[in-house]
Amino acid sequence: MKALQEIFDESKNIVFFGGAGVSTESGIPDFRSKDGLYNQKYDYPPEIILSHSFFINNTKEFYRFYRDKMLVENAEPNAAHLKLAEAESKRKLSAIVTQNIDGLHQKAGSKTVYELHGSVHRNHCVKCGKFYGLQYIKESGDIPLCECGGIIKPDVVLYEEGLEQSTVNAAVNAIARADALIIAGTSLNVYPAAGLINYFTGKYTVLINRNETPFDGRADLVLHESVGKVLGEIEINEN
Repeated sequence: MKALQEIFDESKNIVFFGGAGVSTESGIPDFRSKDGLYNQKYDYPPEIILSHSFFINNTKEFYRFYRDKMLVENAEPNAAHLKLAEAESKRKLSAIVTQNIDGLHQKAGSKTVYELHGSVHRNHCVKCGKFYGLQYIKESGDIPLCECGGIIKPDVVLYEEGLEQSTVNAAVNAIARADALIIAGTSLNVYPAAGLINYFTGKYTVLINRNETPFDGRADLVLHESVGKVLGEIEINEN
């Protein structure tokens, strides 16, 4: 923790790269831990349900899983989200690159957030493009329909779909300019998102994750601990 505090104190342009483990302390399940979604039993594996083709061909079943497991009621930002928002407000952190779709970074007050996999808070009709918020999806019938009759699709990146290129470009630029990269709450097994950290050429790489990752040997500092516990203890000094 002392070494991490020194990195925060010294760095002037930190970028945070986060995954599902950032939000587990807010009650949102991750995917690959022993209690994660991929280790639970459904009629279909989650990676099949959360695919573009399944959404098209089994829309009702997609939304049953999506509402049950992806839309967590009353989730609130935890210590990690709040500390990152504070770091941005004090001009210590320049951007958050997240694989999460829960919107908790913005709820905590963060402004520059690049959501690689989209957001549950944005939904659009596949026919006319009309926008719908999260509440409409929660309260609609089996399949959310637009007033034009079209099916509404969440703006989340499903399997078989590509990442939005403008978001990727912005995230790469932020990572490439950073002098410190904090990687947290991610197994670094999901590509192409995990590959973005290879654009970092700055001074310090910090990895915070409960379990080992393929990147452990390349990081300057590794903490196998919960993200909220670690970041909650950091003192942010304004640049």
